[in-house]
Amino acid sequence: MVSTLSVILVIGGLIFFHELGHFAAARSLGIGVKTFSLGFGPRLFGFRRGQTDYRLALVPLGGYVQLVGEQDEADLPEGFSRHESFALRPAWHRMIVIAAGPLFNFLLAWLLYWGLFWVQGQMFLVPEVGGVQDGSPAQHAGILKGDRILTIQGRTIEYWSDVSETISAGSGAPVEIVISRPAAAGTQTLTLTVKPEEQVRKNLFGEDEHALIIGVHASGATLHKPLGPVDALTKGAVHTWDMIALTGQGFLKLFQRVVPLDTVGGPIMIAQMVTEQAQNGLSPLLALTALISVNLGLLNLLPVPVLDGGHLLFLSLETIFRRPVPQRIQHLTTQAGLVLLLMLMALATFNDIARSLFTQ
Repeated sequence: MVSTLSVILVIGGLIFFHELGHFAAARSLGIGVKTFSLGFGPRLFGFRRGQTDYRLALVPLGGYVQLVGEQDEADLPEGFSRHESFALRPAWHRMIVIAAGPLFNFLLAWLLYWGLFWVQGQMFLVPEVGGVQDGSPAQHAGILKGDRILTIQGRTIEYWSDVSETISAGSGAPVEIVISRPAAAGTQTLTLTVKPEEQVRKNLFGEDEHALIIGVHASGATLHKPLGPVDALTKGAVHTWDMIALTGQGFLKLFQRVVPLDTVGGPIMIAQMVTEQAQNGLSPLLALTALISVNLGLLNLLPVPVLDGGHLLFLSLETIFRRPVPQRIQHLTTQAGLVLLLMLMALATFNDIARSLFTQ
């Protein structure tokens, strides 16, 4: 029951926030809104406020905001004026309304990361050696499990991430590493010289990359750093941008076929991930929700007709050429975009089912 409720709340919340972006932008510009709907199909229940019908519909696979004059400038329901018609607004007004949906997804991710950093603070790996590879430069230099790295080439090492960053930034020449080592009489401070070696390893996307390493891994010990609301807000913004950049890079690698198509997931995989994180606690669930929100925002910005990015492309061309893209071209490309989207959904669903069967 809890898992089902978590899936409904996460998916529903993401859809609501996306549509809220379109709605808020339209209303701020004085554009009329006929319907704000969560779900498609027949209306289950809702209420009317002003000229807008707020409703919950039968099919919970999305949502929509129906704007006055969205499809036809002559579409002016009773109670709305020509000034409120979406179609009669300048292109930049329409672009703001369309872009606001994905931007609200990024805003939601930022708010969630802000809350998580504020409540939990930031966790860092301590620069303590948890193991040394056999035959590695670190082993030859005398580094042992349990050693704590203090400095590398005079640079103070606060966190484990500083180790790899400092080694990678070098030229491969020998580096001087100062460590502290537990001893019977207290703690020893030793200075060792290590010559990094270049190795080929797989990056996050499975590509080969050359890296300088010394052959150590972290112990897993963590350090907690509390954050105030302002620092958490800044950290949340930085982390949101990092997730946007990483996700965008993932989309690009997918189109380049670096990332295999069988990794594409759909609603079933999302539901499984939400269920798993809901069992781990609220914080992992909120972190996953933020990540899905980033993915949803970027997906909608792809320049594919049917998606928000496709509409933005048409409006950009309208702005450049000072006239709308011909309706026939819009119609044909929208149909092609719909077919592409349906194929992608079919692929994602197939992968989800195959993945579920394989893991059983």
